[in-house]
Parts: sequence; structure tokens; C-alpha cells
Amino acid sequence: MSLSEYLPGQVWIQEYPIHFAGCDFNARMTVLKISDTALMIHSPCEIDAETKEAILALGDVAYIVAPGTYHHLYVSSAQSAFPDAETYICPGVERKRRELDFDWFLSDQPPVAWSDVLDQVLVRGNKLIWEVAFYHKASKTLLLTDLIENFTDQTPNVNWILKLWWKVVFHMWDNPKPAPEYQMGWKDKDAARKSLQRILDWDFDRIIIAHGDLIEADAKKRAMEAWKKPLGAS
Repeated sequence: MSLSEYLPGQVWIQEYPIHFAGCDFNARMTVLKISDTALMIHSPCEIDAETKEAILALGDVAYIVAPGTYHHLYVSSAQSAFPDAETYICPGVERKRRELDFDWFLSDQPPVAWSDVLDQVLVRGNKLIWEVAFYHKASKTLLLTDLIENFTDQTPNVNWILKLWWKVVFHMWDNPKPAPEYQMGWKDKDAARKSLQRILDWDFDRIIIAHGDLIEADAKKRAMEAWKKPLGAS
């Protein structure tokens, strides 16, 4: 799997394989242009020589982002490949990866370094999983990790174990919803609703997600449907 241009001159993506709890599926790294020369790597894959060369052809990596508490596995690989980059992590990653060096926590407000390009929201209210949602202003693109997953019959590299769980147990096959950890972990639904409403206030047309098919039509409507339960909670 190689790095491919998703939005000309602005956003690139690369899928990479994951094996988790017996399930095989893909995750997705996103590379974003932050300035004329600076790049951000969001949810990095393992950075081998080919991937490093492809990224450096686009610019200099200034920021490495672990955007969620299940999206930190290859941060160290990215740090080794791009030692001058600053590392930002979602709160909670530091408890799962105590050995990981990082520079800053992500929060509800974008740092000055990328505030002209990206907005962000720390999604609150869940006891099992945290993530920071990003909004790429110029392209009206929402960037998520596990807040929506979208597995369908067209999704590549999915094994029968995941398909069984997503169809029979979680009813998430061809039915975009938050990851199971979200669905089982909402503890403060008022806080969750406020976070999700902030995301819905953005004017996004498409959604890049970490797992499953990209959402490129009716994006806001599909997000509202995926988040119907926490949004409708009292």
C-alpha cells in the first residue's frame, strides 16, 4: 500500500493493515499540508523507507499526531523517521504508552502552528476511548479515527471474524456508527453531545475515517445518523 493524493496539493492518505482481537482490517494514515513546506502526519503507519521517501517528496514533516487512544501504535516509527517533528497526542495515550516521548497534548483548541488550516475538537464523555476530531477548512473535510467506522461489502482486506461481529453483534455492517468502544462507553452523554454538536457545526462535505470506506456524499447527514444515540440522549 502506498501514499496516494486524495485532495490535490493538500491531503494524502495511505492504508495499512491492522490485526486486532482476531480481526483483520485496514487503518488509514493521513498526511496534510500545513504550510508551503510543513506537513502533519495524522495517525501514522509504520514508516518504512518507501513511505518516508514519498512523504519527504511532499515537504518537511513538522508534526506527528496521535489523534486517539487507539491510534498511537506507529508514532515511534514516525518519530524515528522524522526526528525534528513535534509530537502531539490525544489525552489518554500517555497512559497506554508510558514510554512514548511527546511534546504536547491535543485539546479543544488548535495550536497556533496549524490554526489557519485546521480546527479541532476533543471528543469528551466516553470512559473507554478518546479522540480529537479535525476539520480541514480549505477542503471542508472532517478527519476522524474511530468516531465513525464504515465497513461494507466493498471494504477491502476485512476478514470473516470482523464481518461476523459487525453484522451479527454490533449491526454496523453497511451502517456507519462509532466504534464499539464508543457505543459501550458513553458515560457523560451531555459532554458527548456538546462535543459532537461542535463537530456538526463545521461545514464539512466529506469525511476521512481511519477504518472502512471514506464518506464522500451526504457527509453531515450520515454523521448525524451515526451519532443519533449520543446526540439524542438527555
